[in-house]
Amino acid sequence: MGTEYRIDKKARCAVIGYGSWATAIVKVLLENEERVGWYIRRADVIDHIARNGHNPRYIPNAELDTSRLDMSHDIDSVVEAADIVILAVPSAFLQMMLEPLTVSLADKFVVSAIKGIIPEGYVTIAEYVNERYGLPYDQIGIIAGPSHSEEVSQERLSYLTLVCKNPENAAILCEKLSTPYIITNPSTDIYGTEYAAVLKNIYAICAGISVGLGYGDNFLAVLISNAAIEMNRFLNESYPSERNTSASAYLGDLLVTGYSKFSRNREFGMMIGRGYSVERAQAEMEMVAEGYFAAECIMQVNKRFGIEMPIAECVHRILYGGRPARDEIEKMTKKLI
Repeated sequence: MGTEYRIDKKARCAVIGYGSWATAIVKVLLENEERVGWYIRRADVIDHIARNGHNPRYIPNAELDTSRLDMSHDIDSVVEAADIVILAVPSAFLQMMLEPLTVSLADKFVVSAIKGIIPEGYVTIAEYVNERYGLPYDQIGIIAGPSHSEEVSQERLSYLTLVCKNPENAAILCEKLSTPYIITNPSTDIYGTEYAAVLKNIYAICAGISVGLGYGDNFLAVLISNAAIEMNRFLNESYPSERNTSASAYLGDLLVTGYSKFSRNREFGMMIGRGYSVERAQAEMEMVAEGYFAAECIMQVNKRFGIEMPIAECVHRILYGGRPARDEIEKMTKKLI
């Protein structure tokens, strides 16, 4: 199909995953779509949603119209019935989630709502789908932007950026995800929005570590400002493009992840700052902190570029090098402006 691939306005959507973000996306899609497919591995979760109209484990306040939901624990049947397949699982579990899939993705449009990197291969989700399933990038999209699932489920005003190589495809995705409480914007920067989402999780961990150590709002403002500079430097030196990294898909997502009480990466960092080991913090977290895996992956990716990244390097030394958080943050403070 090459660069001629076009999404039909009547394209059927399906969501892979049943966590908080997947549930929020299903809720949003039900605002516009006649039917929505949903792959949920656990039959008991499907039964609960069918009976009660909400996910028993994640954002249970999100009411779902089950009469228009096509739920199944058979991934092949869900994917086969869809034209647009939205991936919404933690990056570390994506390969396992897709392992039972035997249906071809060749005629599908795959959208990543995952803000992470495949840990084993050090690749983004779009890169993984391209390499593993042979899908060209014009059949791959990204959902980006500052959008905690908790607030989306409460119908609090949020902004999403829908990213496709073809602006017409991005516009159609915008229509499918636009609601009175979701404002959508199109973009064509697949590389930039994906890596910005990966980086902001690392920076949010650093923010959490700093708060856990007792640093205040004044320092946090400096840290996030420098994180924005570091993100901009990485994106523009690794993949130059005409992009505005002050837009919500970049800076906005960084800010909400660094400051919000809903940020699992910030929470993970706060545990580390308060003296938790990495293993204990991970064990006590109910959800995955994507920034943990991202910290190692970005260091591996950056071996190709050699870009100056003092904040990301600091987080990596703490999480993977076993270095004392207080010592490493103090060293890093000398490199900020």
